[in-house]
Amino acid sequence: MSASTSALFQPITVGDVTLQHRIVMAPLTRFRASDEHVMGELNHEYYEQRASAPGTLIITEATFIAAEAGGYKNAPGIWTEEQIAGWKKIVDTAHAKGSSIYLQLWALGAAGKKEVLAEEGGHPYTGAGDKVFEPFTEPPRPMTVEEIHQFTEFYATASRNAVEKAGFDGVEVHMANGYLLDQFLQTNTNNRTDAYGGSVENRIRFPLAALDAVVAAVGVKRAALRISPWSEFQGMRMDDPIPTFSALVQRVRETHPDLSYIHVIEPRVDGNDVREHVEGEADESNDFVRAIWGDRRIISAGGFSRASGIEAAGKTGDLIAYGRSFIANPDLVRRLKEDLPLNVAERATYYTPGPVGYTDYPFAPAAATFETVPEDEPASHASSISEHTAVSEDHSMKAKTRSQSQRRRRSAMKSVLDVVVSLIREAPFSPARKTHALQAVKA
Repeated sequence: MSASTSALFQPITVGDVTLQHRIVMAPLTRFRASDEHVMGELNHEYYEQRASAPGTLIITEATFIAAEAGGYKNAPGIWTEEQIAGWKKIVDTAHAKGSSIYLQLWALGAAGKKEVLAEEGGHPYTGAGDKVFEPFTEPPRPMTVEEIHQFTEFYATASRNAVEKAGFDGVEVHMANGYLLDQFLQTNTNNRTDAYGGSVENRIRFPLAALDAVVAAVGVKRAALRISPWSEFQGMRMDDPIPTFSALVQRVRETHPDLSYIHVIEPRVDGNDVREHVEGEADESNDFVRAIWGDRRIISAGGFSRASGIEAAGKTGDLIAYGRSFIANPDLVRRLKEDLPLNVAERATYYTPGPVGYTDYPFAPAAATFETVPEDEPASHASSISEHTAVSEDHSMKAKTRSQSQRRRRSAMKSVLDVVVSLIREAPFSPARKTHALQAVKA
């Protein structure tokens, strides 16, 4: 289908902004902030590249709402003036490029590392309940009611910092993938017996309170949320997620019908992994969310290709979030519109420090001559661009030929492999997932 007829490439209004297409940059954790959780020049360059197509919606990587909400090193924050200033520079540049940008609000809960919380302020390791959280061996302490109220205010303050001080167009409340608010939603992790556990009504209480606080702080059209009803990432996925998430979405529709959007993760996605086949997939669908939410805005994330994104946008009217494709293709919007070959993201550099695998992926040439790549053989990081092709003036210094890129990567990868292995071993993954990741790196 051509770009002129597909819904994926048509304008749409989200919240208070009008987008020129329905291709969304998904939130992508990269762990390249400073030790003080501040975004710097390298991060600025990364977002500047991906804001290059006017009218694009960017959802930032997950960002801690407070020090107490953390537990990972080198993820960004939004609670100090220095952190706000770092983000403001990124926001200003995205706006100058004609794009819009939302900040994703993050609290880890039991997914955070106890030792990091202790090191970065002596904060307690807490969660929804006292069940051991995969892959750790020590259970968290259940949050007190006072702490729940404190975190609700953290969400409000972080929202104001993002919108009023840093200039973001809106904020997305992270309720997915086994992090704090998802821990309260799901019975896998919530074994409380008070007003925040047990029944569906009780388990949705804190997530709704957090969203209410955000809406009160910045307005309903600048607020959004993300959920993952079917994801098994970090040991989640209750036996039947539909009643709980139906109740959540129904309440949001009743109390905040003008919410900017709901962002859903499709069943085939588990964290960084896309499952080729979902057991029982015929019974797993987010259509129940669409049925409740009606004709309001939904962003769908799920390992989409160009073809499947076009199909999904045409069928549902959803905006389509792309993750790994945006990592490797700073000009993804153009490549999808013109059906140009895509660079492939290098998983080994997702979380490593420095520019390799971060800001060195090339833009497509202005008048491209591409190599022929068989459909079953994706283009490499830079080999989708013919070595004899002239690159556009704006991005000529960023685009590299295949041989230059390969030589640089061989040298860089040798120095970062040890770092990658160390990060994987410390990551909050199951033993099986760690083994799979380590095997992929060694390969």
